[in-house]
Amino acid sequence: MKQTTIEALLRVYVRLEEITTELYTLADAAVEVGDFEDASLLQSRADILYEQMENLDFVISELEG
Repeated sequence: MKQTTIEALLRVYVRLEEITTELYTLADAAVEVGDFEDASLLQSRADILYEQMENLDFVISELEG
């Protein structure tokens, strides 16, 4: 695999991590104000992105190995 492809995947991973962290933070803030419906939605979206991050991490590890 080309190094540019691996580097692109790493950049995407970092972006996903930032977005996921933001969603979890927003979910926590929603819980604090009692907005459980929004918190649930934000949490579920963050969980999905986190799962994608794990999958991407596995792919990157395989390509680097």
